[in-house]
Amino acid sequence: MSHLANFSKLLFWIFVLLMGKKTPLFEQHEALGAKMVDFGGWDMPIHYGSQIEEHHAVRQGAGVFDVSHMTVVELHGADSLPYLGKLLANDIGRVKNVGQAMYSAMLNEAGGVLDDLIVYATGDPYLLVVNCATRIKDLAWMRRIAEGYQCEVVERPELAILAIQGPSAIEKVKSVVGKDVVGKDKVALIEDLNVFQGGWCDGWFIARTGYTGEKGVEIILPEDEAVAFWEGLLGAGVRPIGLGARDTLRLEAGMNLYGNDMDETVTPLESNMANTVYLEGRDFLGADALRQQKRHGELVGLVMAGKGILRAHYPVFSDGKRVGEITSGAFSPTLAKSIALARVSTRSSNMTVEIRGKMQAVECVNPPFVRNGKQVYTPKKT
Repeated sequence: MSHLANFSKLLFWIFVLLMGKKTPLFEQHEALGAKMVDFGGWDMPIHYGSQIEEHHAVRQGAGVFDVSHMTVVELHGADSLPYLGKLLANDIGRVKNVGQAMYSAMLNEAGGVLDDLIVYATGDPYLLVVNCATRIKDLAWMRRIAEGYQCEVVERPELAILAIQGPSAIEKVKSVVGKDVVGKDKVALIEDLNVFQGGWCDGWFIARTGYTGEKGVEIILPEDEAVAFWEGLLGAGVRPIGLGARDTLRLEAGMNLYGNDMDETVTPLESNMANTVYLEGRDFLGADALRQQKRHGELVGLVMAGKGILRAHYPVFSDGKRVGEITSGAFSPTLAKSIALARVSTRSSNMTVEIRGKMQAVECVNPPFVRNGKQVYTPKKT
């Protein structure tokens, strides 16, 4: 019987491990008829019926994303700032405004991108948001680098994250949270924040950030308050948005997706992330490799007016010579064209992509493709 009991227990834990993690809003997603998929080990909504309609809802009105699968990390201790100086390619020490957000990357010794992240200059503790798919690797790396520093890396799994994005997103959020006395303080905070800045209010961290190229906020809040806030937003006419539209929105905005557009094998300099690197007078992990990197490819935008969809790993050619491949590609609902990000070694005015054995002409452009609902890309100079 003991062997049978042990075997049953083993089966139970195998079942638990195979099950996806669930956000505090899982039941709400199911009730709305969302198509659920595994994403980095989490059960997440890919769409609620129409990915394209959800995409347009964000570009034209307001949509809410459950991004509670993301990892919230706090840094506690007197050495948090010098620790970040070693950990990140960008220099948080140059940020002067309290709560200012900074986009950066953690690099390995070879300069490869371990992960991209947002860090908020909130002092002690500093606040970071990192990707769910790289959570275990990120936390292990961060804690390893923290050895020797008076800095504790603390994960906050009890927090949920909602992103409300779109031209009317901020007004919708204010209308939902401003219904009581405490909520009015949150409204005041939202009105005081600059773009790419965040701050705490009554246990909520509210930031003017996003992953769509639209106005909006991202809100970190206790998980037991997430359902009421979600329901309030939907009651105010904010549409629930799945990961499918999130991907096409971020692609239109020219924003990278870790694992597609960059990873440990490429540096920020070849991932359209040079603006996330500050080398002068610094000794962060990977700095020497970046200083020695003489030649590298670049991440460019591609637009195809013809039929077909540009997809990841399709080969890219310049003047008939293969020069790289697509890292992310999709149909753009806003532009009604296929768009892509591609890493190439060179570019020209004669760029093509091979799709099912046929060469299709593409225009090489400077991402982003869309911001605030409008086309913003321009042809790359050759």
